[in-house]
Amino acid sequence: MSLGLTRTKPVDDILAQGGDDDGTEGPGRLKKQLGVFDLIGFGIGIVIGAGIFTLTGVEAKAHAGPAIVLSFAFAGLASFLAALCYSELASSVPTAGSAYTYAYATMGEIFAWIVGWDLVLEFALGAASVARAWSGYLGNLFDLPTRWFAEDGSTVNVGAVALTLVLGLVAYVGVRQSARVTGVLVSIKVAICIFIVVVGLFYVKGSNITPFIPASKQSSGDAGVKQTVVEAVFGLDPAVYGIGGVLTAMAIVFFAFTGFEAVANVSEETRKPQRDLPLGLLGTLGIALALYIGVSFVLTGMVEYDKIDDDAAIASAFKSVGAGWAATLVDVAAVAGLTTVVLVDIVAMGRIGFAMARDGLLPRAAGVVHPKFGTPHRVTVVVTVLVAVLAGFVPLATLVNLVSIGTLFAFVLVSLAVPLLRRSDPGLERTFKVPFSPVVPLLSALACIYLMLNLTLETWIRFAVWMAIGLAFYAFYGRRKARLAAGVASS
Repeated sequence: MSLGLTRTKPVDDILAQGGDDDGTEGPGRLKKQLGVFDLIGFGIGIVIGAGIFTLTGVEAKAHAGPAIVLSFAFAGLASFLAALCYSELASSVPTAGSAYTYAYATMGEIFAWIVGWDLVLEFALGAASVARAWSGYLGNLFDLPTRWFAEDGSTVNVGAVALTLVLGLVAYVGVRQSARVTGVLVSIKVAICIFIVVVGLFYVKGSNITPFIPASKQSSGDAGVKQTVVEAVFGLDPAVYGIGGVLTAMAIVFFAFTGFEAVANVSEETRKPQRDLPLGLLGTLGIALALYIGVSFVLTGMVEYDKIDDDAAIASAFKSVGAGWAATLVDVAAVAGLTTVVLVDIVAMGRIGFAMARDGLLPRAAGVVHPKFGTPHRVTVVVTVLVAVLAGFVPLATLVNLVSIGTLFAFVLVSLAVPLLRRSDPGLERTFKVPFSPVVPLLSALACIYLMLNLTLETWIRFAVWMAIGLAFYAFYGRRKARLAAGVASS
């Protein structure tokens, strides 16, 4: 007898759950309130965080030199391939849950559960770690007590908890309100980033970016579980500089682009998803790529790459050329940037949990929409409390890579879902299509697998443990309680 692990959810049922394109809603459906600029605001809100001020300098110094610009360009290309796949699926199947729902329609329930459980990990740890970083930036900006606003030395990180609770309330009240808060903060940080790039161009020296790709070197690698999978399998030392260094840095800075898939999680709340979702996804990546390339070029042009400050790369660069006033702007942009990341993480996690509860894989009581605000309020409360506890009590430095592997795993399955859905439902209306399918989706999947293999063995072990816990929950609860298991038609 079949265990039903690969039972799929009909696309017609998924679309019925999401409401009609005329903007109407029904019981258990989310309100359609968002436009293309709201979507781009959400996307930029989660993609552009503190990484633009730290990761650029760290990787330019450690691996790529001035060619960090190429690392960002290559990473942006890999992200663009994944975004094309998300665009086709999100515009064709506009419903909460994004990658979870796509897997349910194409690969089966067990894969949908794995993706949903994986995304909970990604967004929960991402929001908690960013909340702690926000607390540190705010403490430095206003000289606040380290016992409450520091990564080290605080029993309870009060700043991180307070931020999470306030943003959880914003997400509870409504996605439109979340979009407005995000839009204001995104405008601030993007304006500051553009200003920094424009001003920094006046301090760029040709000698600092020559040679553009420094000569290749080899350095001793980490041993044991600290090695990447590629290093462990092939016995390689990590590449420093040269083309190898550019590719090594690419595997790391790729994670600066992750998060754009949160746009797809609010597709059910988008007024014109067929038109606006591809614009929101691809627009997010285009703006992010331009800012990353601009900031990385200015940074390496202002300071010799081997003298970049790891802790405060941009601020230190401006101080070194006598423009220390810009350091304050960097802190303001970082606080604004991190705030939007946490907010969008909470919003996205709420939609994933809502979709899973509506399907019965999580307790169905969680899949209830607030009668006034039109938000998945119960799930939002649960995820806010979860993130607040993690942000307040758990140092997450050793778990950050779990966010990356979770994102990449979801990207692989979304990429494969495109040709699978075309095969299983060729008559589905597709206003946006990935060009040259299945070649482009397969290239996207392979690129993400390559990047996953450049993560450490300990990250893979932790990821496997989290997946094992999730599979146990599915075996004892989700498989039996799922709507499809009960033979109940989706409504």
